[in-house]
Amino acid sequence: MPTLNSSYDVLVVGSGNAALAAALSARQTGATVAVFEAAPRSHFGGNSRYSSGIFRIWHDGLSSVLPLLDKSALEEARRCRMGMYTRDDYAADMARTSGGQCDKEQLAVLLDRCFDTVAWMKSLGVPWRLPLGKFLDHDKVLDASGESCMDLPPWDTVMAIGGGAGLMNSLRSAAEAVDIAIHYSAPVCDLLTQGDTVTGIIVRGRDETRHFAGQVILACGGFEASPRLRRQFLGEGWDLTCLRGSKFNTGSMMERAVAAGAGVAGHFGGCHATPHDLGAPRTLDPDAGDTMSRYSFPYSITVNLDGRRFMDEGEDHFSLTYAKAGATIARQPRAAAWQVFDQKTTHLLEPRYASALSVVRDDTLAGLAVKMGVDAGIFAETVRAFNAATPAAAAENFNPLVLDGVSTGAALTVPKSNWALPVDKGPFVAYGVTCGITFTYGGLATDSSARVLNQEGLPMPGLWAVGEIAGGFFAFNYAGGTGLTRGAVFGRIAGQAAAERAKRLGKENSFPGFVSSAMRRFGYGH
Repeated sequence: MPTLNSSYDVLVVGSGNAALAAALSARQTGATVAVFEAAPRSHFGGNSRYSSGIFRIWHDGLSSVLPLLDKSALEEARRCRMGMYTRDDYAADMARTSGGQCDKEQLAVLLDRCFDTVAWMKSLGVPWRLPLGKFLDHDKVLDASGESCMDLPPWDTVMAIGGGAGLMNSLRSAAEAVDIAIHYSAPVCDLLTQGDTVTGIIVRGRDETRHFAGQVILACGGFEASPRLRRQFLGEGWDLTCLRGSKFNTGSMMERAVAAGAGVAGHFGGCHATPHDLGAPRTLDPDAGDTMSRYSFPYSITVNLDGRRFMDEGEDHFSLTYAKAGATIARQPRAAAWQVFDQKTTHLLEPRYASALSVVRDDTLAGLAVKMGVDAGIFAETVRAFNAATPAAAAENFNPLVLDGVSTGAALTVPKSNWALPVDKGPFVAYGVTCGITFTYGGLATDSSARVLNQEGLPMPGLWAVGEIAGGFFAFNYAGGTGLTRGAVFGRIAGQAAAERAKRLGKENSFPGFVSSAMRRFGYGH
């Protein structure tokens, strides 16, 4: 650990994407900056390290995205087509997934600044590529289609080379290059305050407690790693859920900020929770990366342990449904399910299915049922009824890259709205899934400048919150790739604002500044 000082201009709590964006922005504005991370160095990077490293931004099509890409990624980009994803498209996706609960002022800031922020991150050394091959095996899809060029969804716009780990390695290298002090195994346990004004932090060490003065930016995640808070806010059974991200995101500083007078905002009963390998450990090793997620379910039928379907697998593109699918699985018996594929769709499995820990195969559906451990009679009837409900021209009209309208219609209690191919071509394969929680939606109340608001709705001087600790943005569901984008946009804003406040206070605390401040206080100099 670097030698600890008593004060820096800006103190950043956390070491993920939002935190390091804030730290780098503050440093560029001229501040001295320290980052405090509860985890050891081996676990740095917060939840961002476990992510795909994908940023959702609006754009005018592939030609407008190409300047963002690293030189090494340009060749593969020539094998792709990407349409435009407009500002209005983005706003509509956020309104739909949040049920209209997304803070409109903050959304406007995100939309204003998302493209520029990704370009800024490139200037810091983050290498971007298209997310080619992340969610589909590019070569298998082209072989099956006979095409030479692949259409990419325009909303999953860019991805850090190396995924979440690559993103965080790049940001950490950028921070270290400009002398930002990063303190590992340094959990922040409280705020220093004078009334509503936050003046610093308290860091709990193994042998001592240290006080640090400075402007404070909280970027230490939600409360998803706390079984107690999950049970309190999300409900029965959530205390037993698998964790997809950092085990250090316990919500402790959210609670301390609330105790200091901060307000709260957002959907405390909601979270980002996805289909997660049934055999995965309850807490992931950060070096394992983003390998346990199972997002190809739109091309499956998904059944619970009784052998029954319980969700519309083809409701929408997976990027607009995967973050709520986990919660749906959590409500099933033993919080478990099976994604069942036949040979017409196995080429559409995303590459990380190759790392599956819970997978069974069989030449027959009856044999598959036995291996899954589901009721064979119920499962057989589920598949029979599903196949009977698929349209006669399903195979001809099936298109995995668009909402193809190949639907079971009103024939089933639980419909499949798109990609409804009959499950009838063996051998068959099933992947066991459970619910994996990524982050929580409720958090501290902030304004469009990332300032934390007190319980009366007024800014708390000296305190900002960015990333998953800030509430009011997501609710019910999630548009994939927005979390990292939001964290970077508001981290950049908060870092600059904190550095500017530190400069202003520094000038006022100098002798000329003290006199000027005193004159203003007593009504002179207007």
